[in-house]
Amino acid sequence: MKIYPLLFGSILLASCAASEKTAAPDVDEALAYCHRQVSRSLSQLGGDSADYTMMPRNIAPADTAWHCRRATCDEWCAGFWPGVLWYGYEATGDTVLRRQAERYTASLEYLSRTPAFDHDLGFLVHCSYGNAYRLTGDDRYRDVVLATADTLATLFNPRVGTILSWPRNVEMLGGHNTIMDNMINLEMLFWAAKHGGDRRLYDIAVCHADTTMKYHFRPDGTCYHVAVYDPADGHFIKGMTHQGYADNSTWARGQAWAIYGYTMVYRETRDSKYLDFARKVTDVYLDRLPDDYVPYWDFDDPDIPAATRDASAAAVVASALIELQQYVGADDASRYLAAARHMLASLGSDAYRSGSRRPSFLDHSTGHRPAGSEIDYSIIYADYYYLEALLRLKKYNEHKDLLAAL
Repeated sequence: MKIYPLLFGSILLASCAASEKTAAPDVDEALAYCHRQVSRSLSQLGGDSADYTMMPRNIAPADTAWHCRRATCDEWCAGFWPGVLWYGYEATGDTVLRRQAERYTASLEYLSRTPAFDHDLGFLVHCSYGNAYRLTGDDRYRDVVLATADTLATLFNPRVGTILSWPRNVEMLGGHNTIMDNMINLEMLFWAAKHGGDRRLYDIAVCHADTTMKYHFRPDGTCYHVAVYDPADGHFIKGMTHQGYADNSTWARGQAWAIYGYTMVYRETRDSKYLDFARKVTDVYLDRLPDDYVPYWDFDDPDIPAATRDASAAAVVASALIELQQYVGADDASRYLAAARHMLASLGSDAYRSGSRRPSFLDHSTGHRPAGSEIDYSIIYADYYYLEALLRLKKYNEHKDLLAAL
C-alpha cells in the first residue's frame, strides 16, 4: 500500500541540483525530534496502561498536555494519532511504537461495521488501518479498510455526483453539502478498488473529483469550503464557507486539501487534467504566502498580519508538494520542492515547534476560527502531515543521493 508513493525514477537530476539552492530542513534531526515528542506523548497518555479509545486531539496554548477525545464516529481526528504512531514506527523501527500503534488502531475497527456518520471515514480509517496494512501486510487491516470504503460509498449521491459530507447539516446548509476536506477521503476509495474492492469505488472517486473540480472553485483556482447541491436533481446551488472568514475568502486549509487531493487523484488516475488542476490550485496558494511560507488561517482575513497562522495547512501542503514535484517538469519540480523545504524549515524552527513546552510536534494551528475553536493550538492532524512530509522528503533525499552516485 502506498499512502505516500515515491516514484522518483522520473525526476531529473537537474531539478535536484537547482533545488539545493534553497535552505533545507535537517530531516534526520526533525525525525529524531518527532520521536522524542511521540515518546513523551505515550508516557503522558499512560504507556501500556493507556485508555486506547482516547485519542490525542489538541493542546491549548497555555496547556502542556494533550486533550483527548473518545474514538467515536463523530470525532473526525481519531485516526491521526494511530497514523502518527505508524509513521513513527516506519521512521525508527521502534517496536514500542508499533505495539502502541496496533492498540490505538484496534479502537477504530468498529467503524467498518457501523453506518456512515459522515465523510470522515477516510481520515479515520485510511490514516490508521491503511498505514497499518502498508507496513505490516496483515490482511486483517486490509479487510477493515475495504469494508469502511464500502460504508463511505453509501454517502454518494449519483444525481449530484459527490459524496455527502455532513448528513446532519443538510437542512442547515440548504442541501446536499460537500466540503473540500472530502477530497482526502477519496484516497481510501481508490485504494480499496485496487486491493479487492468493487470497481465502483474508483468510479465514485473520479465522479466526485470531477464534480468538485467543476463547481467548487472560482476562476482563479481558489476554492469554497462548502459546495451545496440540490439532492433531488443535482444542480449546484451555492458555494460558501463554514470554517473560513467569508464565503468569498480563501480558507488556507481548504486550499491545502485541494492541493493534496488533486495531486492524489492524478496519481491514481494518471489523467493529465488532474495534474493541470493540481498545479493551478497550488500556484494560487503559493503566490499568496507570507515570507515564512506558513499561511494565515484565511488568506483574506482583514486582520493580517495580526491574524493567526495555520501550521496544519503548511504541513498538508508541504507533504503534497513533495509528491507533486515528481509529476511535473524540471522547473516546476524545483520550485515546488523548494517551497516544501521552505515550509518544513519554518515548521521545524523554534517559532513553530512545540519543543519542551508540550509533547506535540507543532504549535500555531487554527482549527475552526469562526466557531472560536482551536485557535492557535497544537492539533493532531498538523503533526500527522508534518511527519508524513518529513518521511517523504527523507525518501526523496535518499533516492536523489542514489541517483547522483550512479
